[in-house]
Amino acid sequence: MVHTWIAEISALREEETYRKYYERVPDFRKQKADQLRFPQDRAQSVGAWMLLEKMREQYGAEPDQVFNLSHSGSYVLCSISTEKEAKVGCDIETIKETRMRVARRFFLPSETAYIERQPSGGAEAEAFYRLWVLKESFMKAVRKGMGLDTRSFEIGFDEKDVPFLLKKPDLYPEEFYYREYLVAGVDARIAVCSTDGAFGEIHGERME
Repeated sequence: MVHTWIAEISALREEETYRKYYERVPDFRKQKADQLRFPQDRAQSVGAWMLLEKMREQYGAEPDQVFNLSHSGSYVLCSISTEKEAKVGCDIETIKETRMRVARRFFLPSETAYIERQPSGGAEAEAFYRLWVLKESFMKAVRKGMGLDTRSFEIGFDEKDVPFLLKKPDLYPEEFYYREYLVAGVDARIAVCSTDGAFGEIHGERME
């Protein structure tokens, strides 16, 4: 099963709270955080790792258990699969303005058309970020990130508006599954992509 947790980390922008969590992460994560310029970025880096550690403790996950991290704004996200050989990727993006220039560059024409079919304003922006997290969660699941051509695979939606991979590179013959989450009070799109088709409900945490 794929477990996904989300945490609100705005408190980590305060130096005292940040240091409390910073001292609990491994040295390599400290070094990564130290290289980041802005407090928000450092809070995301440390907060995401602490969320992972909480999940490992909760589910008894081994250090080599497959996981993926994401962050956006004041939120961090972590997904862990209890299936050892599974692939998993997760992504969260806070909703801002529609970026059609970006969509036309990185999305397929069918995906761009999906955005353009929505009413302008909020629905259009929602569609853009929905596609973005669906695309990125697959790229992270196959461990390629932005190294994978975003136009080499296509997102489709079935009759119930459930996303699926309409096509994907031959290099990834496995069956991939999607789960989207909407969290009350969180203005963001969230998607998890995995070869493990069992998904749990999202769990919320607050770091203080």
